Amino acid sequence: MVINVNKLIADGSLLFVAFIWGATFVIVQKAIEFLPPHLFNGTRFLLATLLLLLFVKKKFLIHVKKDLILSGCFLGFFLFLGYAFQTVGLLYTTSSKAGFVTGLSVMIVPLLSIWILKEQPRMIVIVSAIIGTSGLYFLTLSDISQINFGDLLVFFCAIAFALHIIFTSKYTKKHDALVLTIIQLFTVSIFSFISSFIFERQAAYSMENFLQPDVLLGLLITSIFATALAFLIQTKYQQVTSAARVALIFAMEPVFAAVTAFIVLQEKLSANGLVGCTFIFLAMILSELPEVKFMRKKGPENVK
Repeated sequence: MVINVNKLIADGSLLFVAFIWGATFVIVQKAIEFLPPHLFNGTRFLLATLLLLLFVKKKFLIHVKKDLILSGCFLGFFLFLGYAFQTVGLLYTTSSKAGFVTGLSVMIVPLLSIWILKEQPRMIVIVSAIIGTSGLYFLTLSDISQINFGDLLVFFCAIAFALHIIFTSKYTKKHDALVLTIIQLFTVSIFSFISSFIFERQAAYSMENFLQPDVLLGLLITSIFATALAFLIQTKYQQVTSAARVALIFAMEPVFAAVTAFIVLQEKLSANGLVGCTFIFLAMILSELPEVKFMRKKGPENVK
């Protein structure tokens, strides 16, 4: 058996990204208790952009072309939607539930690929969608008294992240990974600051809020690891792997989120929640399994 080292490195790096994102759910939730979500995201992505710019220098001017800018802005728009829905959703739901619902993007990727990338539909994808929908019901709607607006917001976030994964696969093969990452992160920052100015209280723009320990820690960890490093890794390694493969690896993110929430916040899911999480995780795995094709063995009567 021949081992593809490049793909092995890519899988390991993307799994590390899933760990970072899952682990930072709790950190973000603590930070947005003091800093409004859009303002937090705008600051986070701006810091990440400035950090990556340190590694570009003259190379940035050489690679910036109209097509590259449009591709980066397009990716940044979906990334903004994903983080906006996710961060605001965290105000109304728990870290563990948000992690698992966000993980639905892993199941949504192959479904949207049928439409966007014109991939042939597979029966196993349809089955996965049904299982995933059932899981979402158990996780968020099985108890009417616990219907959560945040769960719906995070579900929209899952759709946005799925679109981001698909289009990253499309554009990353055409452009420089570092420059493409910088443009999309800066786009997220701009959209986030605009949204903050429109929807959030200006009183939150105080140095006191920015200097809160949870905010400083959140901005430091998310801007460096969960933003600059994570998206650079994703953009780079989607050059050597498929969107479906990336989505499958990211299925581990909600698992890491639930584990982190349990360790740090002692959050526990109900029995229905555990069933829902299991269904969603199963759907995410099944959606990427190869479809088995049954063929009759050729006998003498079938030989032409």
